[in-house]
Amino acid sequence: MAASKERYMAYVGSYSYTGKAKGITCYDVDVKEGRFVYRTEVEVDNSSYLICSHKTPSILYSIADEGVVAFRVLPNGTLSRMNSKKINGMRGCHLSISKDDRHICVSGYHDGKGTILDVDPDGRVGDIKYQFYNRGYGSVADRTYRPHVTCTRFTPQGDYVFSADSGIDQVRIFKYDPHDESLRQVDALRLERGSSPRFFRFSADGRFMYLIYEVKNAIDVYSYKDSSRAPIMERIQTISTTLNKDDSLLTAACAIRLTPDQTHVLVSNAGENTVTMYERDPDTGLLKLRSSLPISGDYPKDISIFPDGRHLAVANHQSNELSFFTIDYERGLLIMNQRNIEVNQPNCIRFVRIS
Repeated sequence: MAASKERYMAYVGSYSYTGKAKGITCYDVDVKEGRFVYRTEVEVDNSSYLICSHKTPSILYSIADEGVVAFRVLPNGTLSRMNSKKINGMRGCHLSISKDDRHICVSGYHDGKGTILDVDPDGRVGDIKYQFYNRGYGSVADRTYRPHVTCTRFTPQGDYVFSADSGIDQVRIFKYDPHDESLRQVDALRLERGSSPRFFRFSADGRFMYLIYEVKNAIDVYSYKDSSRAPIMERIQTISTTLNKDDSLLTAACAIRLTPDQTHVLVSNAGENTVTMYERDPDTGLLKLRSSLPISGDYPKDISIFPDGRHLAVANHQSNELSFFTIDYERGLLIMNQRNIEVNQPNCIRFVRIS
């Protein structure tokens, strides 16, 4: 993987209700060495997830108690607050942005609600465009008994919106029409009862989707093809996210990332506190498990691969720290490369290229 010559910042979202964190912690990034250097903190009430626009200079968006907040990323990496918008529901748990930077998707774990907001031409958060509530019952009291929307994304071509619900074990599929004032559900993946689908990601070429489950502890690999009425999908592989066979150890798959060159997939697992590495065949989309290794922290809620693909940052939510690793792809190893950095209840790590 080629070394990066670009400048980057890292932004870490944290809960702030304990008073030990302001919301977003900003770090200068040493891409070559795989390190963060503390810069400052920015106040956001309970920043549970961050995303950035695809364009440069970037706009950073954060979930907050007040809804969604937009920040302009200045040339030196500092953040300038632009605006915020309410989502007419409980605080979200996940954000994504469409490829054309025109819409933000908000997933609501607590109220089972999905919200899509417009994005103004200057990057400010716009008004609510679409919203939907999921209905139904799951199988496990509290954890998967009622709707919990955990991940909502536009497909790579922008024709459909997928929304995963870990409570009712479905991924709802909506047809997106920019000239229509409502989303129209055209299909759904009705998944194994009690499996609890959490997050999904598409490959860069849009041909495959990777869906992780926090109770089933597996990745389902789907082939994907657009069509005019509904996507054509086939599940082509199911592979475990853990090597652990002890059912008494509660494990939950938390986050999934594809490397920049799309040749590997990494998944974090809470409970056993590991990151599992897979080799990915770009032609078939299939995965081959390489290793599953401890990450020197508790509850790896998010993982983020450095822009050059050579290092990994892990947000250990329960132990209040970030841990850092060099990725040895040839041997399938994660090698710790520095001491952990303290940060209160980290939820999400986002790299942003600085103009």
